[in-house]
Amino acid sequence: MKTLFLFLLTASFATAQVVTWVPVQPGIWKASVGKPEAYNLLTASEARPNVAALTKLGQSAFPLPQSAITARVVDGKTYLHFPLNRTEQLYGFGLNFQTVHQRGRILNLHVDHFGGSDNGRTHAPTPFYVSSDGYGVFINSARYLTVYAGTAVRKDSPDPPKSQDRNTDKSWTSRPYSDAVEILVPAAGVELYVFAGPKPLDVVRRYNLFNGGGCLPPRWGLGFQQRVQRLYTAEQVQAEAEQFEQKGFPLDVVGLEPGWQSKSYPCTFEWDKTRFPDPRDFLQTMLRNGVRANLWLNPYVAPSASIFSSIKPFTASHTVWTGQVPDLTLPKARQIFFGQLASDGVNNGVSGYKIDEVDGYDSWLWPDVATFPSGHAAEQMRQTYGLLMQRYSMDMYRKQNNRTFGLIRASNGGGSQFPYVIYNDYYKHEDFITALINSSFAGVLWTPEVRSSASSEEWIRRIQTVVFSPLAMINAWDSGTKPWSFADVSQPVQDMALLRMRMMPYWYSEFAKYHFDGTPPFRAMNLEEGFQSEVKHELVTTSLEKNPYAEAVQKEIKDQYMAGEYLLVAPLFNGQKSRTVTLPTGNWYDFYTGELVGNGQQITVSPGLDRIPVYVKDGGIIPMMPARLHAPKSGETVPIEVRYYGTKPGLYRLYDDDGETFNYEKGQYSFREIRVAKQSNGQISGTISAPEPGKPNTVGAVTFTQMTR
Repeated sequence: MKTLFLFLLTASFATAQVVTWVPVQPGIWKASVGKPEAYNLLTASEARPNVAALTKLGQSAFPLPQSAITARVVDGKTYLHFPLNRTEQLYGFGLNFQTVHQRGRILNLHVDHFGGSDNGRTHAPTPFYVSSDGYGVFINSARYLTVYAGTAVRKDSPDPPKSQDRNTDKSWTSRPYSDAVEILVPAAGVELYVFAGPKPLDVVRRYNLFNGGGCLPPRWGLGFQQRVQRLYTAEQVQAEAEQFEQKGFPLDVVGLEPGWQSKSYPCTFEWDKTRFPDPRDFLQTMLRNGVRANLWLNPYVAPSASIFSSIKPFTASHTVWTGQVPDLTLPKARQIFFGQLASDGVNNGVSGYKIDEVDGYDSWLWPDVATFPSGHAAEQMRQTYGLLMQRYSMDMYRKQNNRTFGLIRASNGGGSQFPYVIYNDYYKHEDFITALINSSFAGVLWTPEVRSSASSEEWIRRIQTVVFSPLAMINAWDSGTKPWSFADVSQPVQDMALLRMRMMPYWYSEFAKYHFDGTPPFRAMNLEEGFQSEVKHELVTTSLEKNPYAEAVQKEIKDQYMAGEYLLVAPLFNGQKSRTVTLPTGNWYDFYTGELVGNGQQITVSPGLDRIPVYVKDGGIIPMMPARLHAPKSGETVPIEVRYYGTKPGLYRLYDDDGETFNYEKGQYSFREIRVAKQSNGQISGTISAPEPGKPNTVGAVTFTQMTR
């Protein structure tokens, strides 16, 4: 018996094999191990590469030693091994909230509500990681993956850690150095992808473009949004929108929470006629006043819903809050479910949806023992349900040739193409900013939404960060707060909200680059050229009886980020009067004044309560428009003020299309080049390229402002 065990053990190790890589796009390679499952993240999202953009990025050599990448299939599970060198850092592995550097972590990638710890259970556990050495790896599996990101040490390692004596060596660590990323896939095969750089940002761009490019929201999606209390009536919603107008606060979207439906938890997806007696008239009246409606839902069908009987045969074995769970991989289930949303919502003028509770907790969602009529495992449905909801709800708007921009609680690999922003019920401001940073490695968007605050200081600080994020929103579904709720900071809050509107040409152009070039509009400093990502380790002193493995803990920069091509944003949090900002190499200038603040060093800033620290890199160009309360409508012309910072010659690609439809996919768009240079007399000269004939042109008069004197 012992001999048989040793034979089986040896045989299992002998199955390790070198993986064969095949180029599938410029700088992207694919490999198959064992028998990959037919249903995976890319089939669920139906991600299709942007071939033209990837071709423009160009070819690149395979970025890893191929012989060092191995795989084994044992007992129906796949074991993957990718090499690491001693100096490289790892980023990604999903939407993490507390850490940017992922080397040395063990993660179980599992769609779930974030529970306060970066353990892999999160809203978007994207199985994609990026190395500081300029390559990326994507595991195309809809299973729960276990990741050992430079933590497990093999006895046959070519570069093992040094053995240490804890009795005398103060540098002893309970987590020795590892020269590999090892991943366990609970399936008898899997598809793998490797993405080349040469720089980490090039890796991220290739990944996003491989998934179709980032989403391009409508212009109104980048305006200001307010979610009203959950049981508001049509009259109350309209009255609140009128308050925004009267007080001079911008408003493009009103979000209606559960009370718009006749029943929720589970949902009917039908209007409550006591609160909204004429939904179409309500929606159209709001639209005429420049305000769109976004409806909350979770996708679990109530017994009293009109579609309950017809959809029941196409639902899972288990319920959620007694609601039926549609199997969205089945065409008939989609026809019934999204047919109802179209009938009561989209066809009447609903502009978007907030899709809740498709992430977790385990006690809420269907268990892993549930079955679905399609035959897909409950685990696979858990990992992809957010993708399916995004994909098929977007299709409703595509049929009408109208773009949408909504909210979602779960996403995964392949989801960068969808016009949705992730949110949750967690509410720590500092962690919200770390999530915004990590979203750029996960192929998703994240909003640090504002809900309520204990003080006016916290309120303005949260408003400031939401203005410099993918979706500027107050979520007052419970608190009922308004932008002006804290009277002593009402004016600076209004100024920030109007700044969001003034910067719309910049935000819109940066999202266009996300779509066409793959560059995340909000991204980690680690992707910025010249940023020195120094990691410090500090020893936590404590009793060895309380913590027998006390050792140095990692301190990293996780509270500042890039917003678009030129801006560095460094938020302050409640109670902070000053903070340290780490500037990349090159001159950086104050966004508000144009003054030089530093070059490649750490600076300490005390901006006061009414400003969030924002800095512009040398040669930076920020196109702005006049402050207004609503986003420009399709075909509306607006004047552009071009702000220029620094001394280097500046170049900016200003994007333009009709702002609302999918006609850009048919070539109805343009990038107009803005160039600014400083002359010998210290003044600037600026030009903008002519509009393309036959293309949308919403750019009016253009003026140039020299911010740095």
